[in-house]
Amino acid sequence: MEIPCWPASRPLDISDKPRFDSIFEELQPRVSELTFAGLYLFRRAHDYRVSLIGDSLVLLGTGYDGACYCLPPLGGDVTAACELLLDSGMGLYGIGEEYASRYLEKVASELIEDRDSFDYLYLRDDLATLPGNRFHKKKNRISYFTARHTFEVHRFSAEHLCGCLQLLDEWGRAAEVEGNRSFSLEMDATVEALSQADVLRLEGVVVAVEGSVRAFAMGERLNRETAVCHFEKADHFMEGLSQLVNREFARSLFTDCRYVNREQDLGEPGLRNAKLSYHPVEMIRKFKLQRGKEKDCTGR
Repeated sequence: MEIPCWPASRPLDISDKPRFDSIFEELQPRVSELTFAGLYLFRRAHDYRVSLIGDSLVLLGTGYDGACYCLPPLGGDVTAACELLLDSGMGLYGIGEEYASRYLEKVASELIEDRDSFDYLYLRDDLATLPGNRFHKKKNRISYFTARHTFEVHRFSAEHLCGCLQLLDEWGRAAEVEGNRSFSLEMDATVEALSQADVLRLEGVVVAVEGSVRAFAMGERLNRETAVCHFEKADHFMEGLSQLVNREFARSLFTDCRYVNREQDLGEPGLRNAKLSYHPVEMIRKFKLQRGKEKDCTGR
């Protein structure tokens, strides 16, 4: 499907996957947003649209606050594309350090650090083996779970779809966030990730307790050295299960990768503490860039 030239745009489509995959293969991104599956699964949440500025591929989106934004332009004359977008009132989000130093040094705008969107990067071997005293609480929780439950760990496949969807439904009801639009959209994205895993080339692990799916985790390769975990859900009422499925994702999948990127904490204190407790080896810093008044997609 043809991609229109700026300022025209069209919705992100599954037919765009080969083009994005080719760009990301060359780019070898470290920022977790830069996978086709990650973008496609949240296309409705952020009204993702594609456009071309010269040879630069541009992905436009809408925040939950109604503000228009753009992910960093990909390919072509990136600096010129950034200048045009900024001049039009667009904000640029999800900018990694390498991208900023390569393309944005001559752009007349201030980079603003966006701590809430920093990615957490871990050594895969640390998550898989939980070595030393640093992880003794994680190991204790896993031991608590394994001493009380009979379980099996499987690679995700179509035969686990119904069980995962049932768990997700239970998990969502137990989370008690009714009316939270962003939560609902994340749940929709998780359903589609499970249903379209083969098409999107996602891989996952499933933990079955006495034959019933009680946890799953799903992700993909981000770059040659790094896997990214996009979704992880576990029964709220089984202590130690979330630590177990985290370990099994790192132990069973992408074993040729050195790192696992577990995405951002979105500024949520509980999630931040949980991610820090696994001792990341690096925080993948991200920035946003804005010039003038931010454009509002709602017309306000």
